[in-house]
Amino acid sequence: MRAAVVDRYGAPEVVRVAEVPRPVPRADEVLVRVRAVAVTSGDARIRAARFPSGFGVFGRLAFGVLRPRKPVLGGSFSGVVEAVGAQVAGFAPGDDVCGMTGVRLGAHAEYVAVAGAKVVRKPPQVSHEDAAGLLFGGSTSLHFLRDKGKLRAGQTVLVIGASGALGTNAVQLAKHFGAVVTGVTSAANAQLVHDLGADHVLDYTTGALDRTRDRFDVVMDTVGTLSVKSGRRLLADGGTLLLPVAGLGDTIRARGDVAAGPAPERPEDFEFLLDLAARSALTVVLDQVHDLADITAAHRRVDSGRKVGNVVVRP
Repeated sequence: MRAAVVDRYGAPEVVRVAEVPRPVPRADEVLVRVRAVAVTSGDARIRAARFPSGFGVFGRLAFGVLRPRKPVLGGSFSGVVEAVGAQVAGFAPGDDVCGMTGVRLGAHAEYVAVAGAKVVRKPPQVSHEDAAGLLFGGSTSLHFLRDKGKLRAGQTVLVIGASGALGTNAVQLAKHFGAVVTGVTSAANAQLVHDLGADHVLDYTTGALDRTRDRFDVVMDTVGTLSVKSGRRLLADGGTLLLPVAGLGDTIRARGDVAAGPAPERPEDFEFLLDLAARSALTVVLDQVHDLADITAAHRRVDSGRKVGNVVVRP
């Protein structure tokens, strides 16, 4: 099968398409013919060994000291079941499914083997491209806003990086939960963020965030702009600071009114998000959709820092 292979750390050009063995599903796995898969900031960080501040050594130990231990990246996918392991119930060949592969990665390929417990059925109203684009940013935003931020109706929320993969989901989920939302983005993306539900938009290029005197019940920084110290300045009394992409220092300091660290990949969260998308209560924002042959261009777009929403590849 064809797969995007990264056998050394570096720029987007290190990614190449090659023939690799098709995975054989274990008894508790399904084999999925991948129809769409996201290329995320996480994929780009692993490819370049460009980990958040302080996580360099830990990242190398986890993903490979000299070269990527998992040469095929990609975690958030959608596709069609090709084969089912003997211990998997509830799925059959031909089913449309989507899910995430966790640290096993491997979805930037024509086929991926994944635990049956980590996939869910894709609603027919949601395209494969939208499903693949939704799960990474959607599940992280849902975990931080609902589970860590304990977001309630009527609260005020600030989303920094409101036009990215996490931010576009965070704005919409915050509105879904009844919050008053302020998004921080560039002027070029202000209308999009308004259309997604933000009540107010701040243009970070003009320093509007530094000048604001507003304080918020929940502040979510999706791009790593804030520290614990600078983020707390933006909190109302009793507020919560959410730092899903914090460096090591701020992750260690995250306690009390600050939450950081990785988000879990839970099938029940996937189903919650897919239901919203199927009912047109959540819009999946796709920046670019590439064929697998253009995987280098997909990584280059993620590296640019200018993508809006999600970059998706069709193997």
